[in-house]
Amino acid sequence: MKNSVLIIDDDKELCELLTQYLQLQGFSVESTHDGAQALRQLQRKQYDVLVLDIMLPGMHGLDVLRELRESNNTPVLMLTARGEDTDRIVGLELGADDYLPKPCNPRELAARLRAILRRANNAAGQGSKPTEVTAGDTTLNSGSRTAVYRDRALSLTSAEFNLLKLLVERAGQVVDKETLSQEALGRPLTAYDRSIDVHVSKIRRKLSAAGAGELILNVRGLGYQFALDE
Repeated sequence: MKNSVLIIDDDKELCELLTQYLQLQGFSVESTHDGAQALRQLQRKQYDVLVLDIMLPGMHGLDVLRELRESNNTPVLMLTARGEDTDRIVGLELGADDYLPKPCNPRELAARLRAILRRANNAAGQGSKPTEVTAGDTTLNSGSRTAVYRDRALSLTSAEFNLLKLLVERAGQVVDKETLSQEALGRPLTAYDRSIDVHVSKIRRKLSAAGAGELILNVRGLGYQFALDE
């Protein structure tokens, strides 16, 4: 079965170009050019992954993402203006899975979508093989995709779960950002890419809200380390 993609972008020519390319790559593609319309469409139909332009007229793309995440966990890849780091960071904090700057290369877009879908499919496939990993008071279950610190649940996105699981599995070791990007996000780390840092920052805040101390350490120039509770 083909993976379904909804492109939300007001640039109709770009939508046509991306639709043609992605269809050749085996995706089923639809597009809409208005954020509010996209939200209504998502209430009627489920897609495997969304491509969301941040700079939409009327309802801003970040507002679409914020409202979407209140009830919908469909993976989202953002399209952002080149150089707009703030939009990328805010988008990741709101629950986007990945981003690409515009104008984007259709081949790179297809590769990123496949990485997102592999992550989602792997998560779904683990449902019949529940395994737990624990470090100190932090436990993650790969079957149910749940995480807890002591008795408090951590509400994590797919990317955050993958990152925390990888760090917990290697507690006490420094894991470099390239490894985190490859194994948790499913793609190579690129220059000036702050996705890992933003996801880790969100995980830290969620652990802190659950009563944890500073468990994820930044080892300057090397990567991140999950420390056991003192």
